[in-house]
Amino acid sequence: MHVAEWPLVVFTLLAQMSVGSFVVLGAVQLLARGKADTAAVEKLSNPALYAIGPVMVLAMVASLFHLGSPLHAINVLNHLGSSWLSREILFGVLFAGLGAVFAACQWFGWLTPIARQVLAGVTALVGLVLVWVMSNVYLLPTVPAWDTVATPISFFTTTLLLGALAVGAAFVGLLTWRKSRNTEVDEQLIELVRSSLRVIGVASIVLVGVEFVVLPTYVLGLATSDQAAATQSAHALLVGGGVAFVVRLVLAFLGAGLLGFLLYRAASSRRDSMMFAIAVSAFALVLVSESIGRILFYDSLFRVGM
Repeated sequence: MHVAEWPLVVFTLLAQMSVGSFVVLGAVQLLARGKADTAAVEKLSNPALYAIGPVMVLAMVASLFHLGSPLHAINVLNHLGSSWLSREILFGVLFAGLGAVFAACQWFGWLTPIARQVLAGVTALVGLVLVWVMSNVYLLPTVPAWDTVATPISFFTTTLLLGALAVGAAFVGLLTWRKSRNTEVDEQLIELVRSSLRVIGVASIVLVGVEFVVLPTYVLGLATSDQAAATQSAHALLVGGGVAFVVRLVLAFLGAGLLGFLLYRAASSRRDSMMFAIAVSAFALVLVSESIGRILFYDSLFRVGM
């Protein structure tokens, strides 16, 4: 892959993971309502929340390397009415900014709980719009491999899959860290982690199932297309990147499928000592899998007529 595309791989993956993590944290808070008190929920979710900001900032910095200069981002914003790239930058900045405001409100206790929930909902919505806008950047009629429904589906699947597993790894990491410091851990907090991991385990299995339906269908569609650019893309994926494509699927199955199932079992049977290794391994394997998938996505760039 051309070196110039690496910043886009980093930007899209980290931005989508940030959005997914924020959405999943919001879902955890909604599901935990009535099962645990607010203090316990925030004690679990706030550390993960504060980690999202730096990851999103890193994503934005990576995007600047693709533009060549930070000043070019200002120029790109001049075309909001006609350019999806301009909208991508706008919504990226909006999501990062709203997320920072929400994190500050959580940290300092600003606003009422209801007002903070409204702010969180608006931030999550802006993040999801960002992913939708991001996918539209690549819906180019001149690039058959990108101009397909598989692009937005895969972007949203990556968003939720990486977000869910990142949150799961953060939860068990926090729990393990507290125990290692001999800090008293409330049983309510432990049960909240277990219940969250059960949902995350099921969600990861469903999401990887979506990938295993979409990806083969997508590649088959390219291979049987009557457009030369589409068949070139299929050749690049199956022949030039065939090993990488298989490795990507295997890692996705192991990380989100098999380990997702084991994560659900470990959380259900209260085997807390196993949850850390499983959750972190699942996240690591899926992150590598999605990284390979995104690299292959950019490698499939073949234009009509060229």
